[in-house]
Amino acid sequence: MSAINPPERLLMGPGPSTVPARVLRALGAPTVGHLDPYYLELMDETRGFLRTLFRTTNDMTLAVSGTGSAGMEASVVNLVERGDEVIVAIAGVFGGRMVDVASRAGATVHTIEAPWGETIEPAQVRDAFESHPAAKWLGIVHAETSTGAHQPLEEISRITHDAGALLLVDAVTSLGGVDLRVDDWAIDACYSGTQKCLSCPPGLSPLTFSPAALEAMDRRTTPVASWYLDVSMLRQYWGEARVYHHTAPINMTYALHEAARAVIEEGLDACHARHRFHHRALRAGLEAIGLEYIPSRSLPVLNAIKVPAGIDEAAVRKGLLSRHGIEIGAGLGPFKGVAWRVGLMGHTARERNVLTFLAALETELGCVSRDFAAGRAISAAAAVYRDGDSA
Repeated sequence: MSAINPPERLLMGPGPSTVPARVLRALGAPTVGHLDPYYLELMDETRGFLRTLFRTTNDMTLAVSGTGSAGMEASVVNLVERGDEVIVAIAGVFGGRMVDVASRAGATVHTIEAPWGETIEPAQVRDAFESHPAAKWLGIVHAETSTGAHQPLEEISRITHDAGALLLVDAVTSLGGVDLRVDDWAIDACYSGTQKCLSCPPGLSPLTFSPAALEAMDRRTTPVASWYLDVSMLRQYWGEARVYHHTAPINMTYALHEAARAVIEEGLDACHARHRFHHRALRAGLEAIGLEYIPSRSLPVLNAIKVPAGIDEAAVRKGLLSRHGIEIGAGLGPFKGVAWRVGLMGHTARERNVLTFLAALETELGCVSRDFAAGRAISAAAAVYRDGDSA
């Protein structure tokens, strides 16, 4: 049997992001029991850190055992009973996935759609609630990983609550990298993942529920469709009662605790500013060589780039990985074959990584296009860094 010896990669795809050494050290700390006093204290600290990251005072804030998809399923199945009407906004893969989860849980799902690369407009939400006044909640993706589009939420939240409904938000790609205000924006259920802007290995899903969401769960007349993700039981384990539910991933909690602590030490506003700053440098470099962004409202943490006509996008990605050790993402759905997804999340959002990627990309584009002249991307990004304004 061969020993585990993975290659070192610069992870600049849609996730996971590069994990810093301090988080890996935490992951490798001695394992204790899931009811050990040390671990219970660490759970409480982790919950406090997550409240800071979500910008919420919600008591029911925790980390679900599973990736961001588990957070999605936990949010949906706890707030759906068979026959409930819900509205889901689709502008990419993950809005569509939310529809699938809600449908499997027995909901009647009404959809709002926007073209890939675009965002949902408030008027669409208003019209949807006028057409479906019995809808229990609206589900929407804050940062659509498949398109790189950044969805504004404040006006949509107001319309949703004026209609007497709850707001459920996918923040898998935004938590820690993009401004997210659960309390200020009156978000009732919000879930994320550890492997994006928190730069932690995948395996946990930060999740928070408002008091109104918990009240809706308490009014249920049928059991939650998932035993493993039933919040009525999870809240007994994560709360003061400490009633055993399942064996938690102890070492992953160590890693999340350290990753969240790193963001809080940096300062949440400073962390968001860092992501915006390096995005500006990356964008300047890409646009200097004629590459175009697809979304009209682009995320700083996930850059969806249009592949130039005549360029073999898979060959460029393969060259980046095999010759430079850099991973970027391919397009999904309608973007397959016509887009690159370049992540700039968490620990990856650093000047050296931006410049390394741009130099490698110029090299690979030069290999597939004789008309390509190298040097412009690095110069444009370097000009942003010379200005030095990260605000």
